[in-house]
Amino acid sequence: MSLQPITHPLLARAGVRHGFFTRQGGVSTGLYQGLNAGVGSKDAPEAVAENRRRVARAMGGTLDDLCGCYQVHSAIAHITDRGWAGERPQGDAVATRTPGPICTTLTADCAPVLFADAEAGVVAAAHAGWKGALGGVVAATVEAMQGLGAEPRRMVAVVGPCIAQASYEVGADYQARFEAEAPGSARFFAAGAAGDKRLFDLPGFVLWRLEQAGVGEAAWTGHDTRVDADRFYSNRRAYLAGEPDFGRLISAITLA
Repeated sequence: MSLQPITHPLLARAGVRHGFFTRQGGVSTGLYQGLNAGVGSKDAPEAVAENRRRVARAMGGTLDDLCGCYQVHSAIAHITDRGWAGERPQGDAVATRTPGPICTTLTADCAPVLFADAEAGVVAAAHAGWKGALGGVVAATVEAMQGLGAEPRRMVAVVGPCIAQASYEVGADYQARFEAEAPGSARFFAAGAAGDKRLFDLPGFVLWRLEQAGVGEAAWTGHDTRVDADRFYSNRRAYLAGEPDFGRLISAITLA
């Protein structure tokens, strides 16, 4: 089966090569069946390397061109002008204005966000789980892009496949924390199955963060990772099924 990345018109219009890669087209087996790009998973390292090599090739580069952080749910954004060739600095976003490097992020329910400013020739990829989104990874990514000459009003950003509100039950304490740290965020929570549970709208919250950062246009692809096991890996789905591990999806963007 061939690779089947999801693309979006906003980024296509910006003239950048990009893709929110699905499980299709990989060599991993078992729990990781498909295109597991997670170097932190317990999958066979040679399978992960081959999957990542296929992604790099689809993006017009090589394995050494991939630039993805050792993700720590932070607001740390890096800038690069070269491929990282296996290096993984801690952080959760990477930006470039140089053709060649392929900015990537790994997710399995968290939100991947791909950014572009076509006029400035700047792109970025960010990993936005609830903690990073609340902590400021979106604003940090926009700031890093500004350091390379981009302007928020010219930027487009797309939130890729991630866990949707109907699939994302959290404790009521999450809502209290969000309201304390991000006033106005209560609207991203709905009642859960029990009084002490809430349903959190992660993609909606990330889109709000993009709006707050001044990003000109933004959208979500509309894909819920938890409910579509054929196309997406999901931490929450694996946990509910009692599985010991899960694969990671890769999203990527590069200057064409």
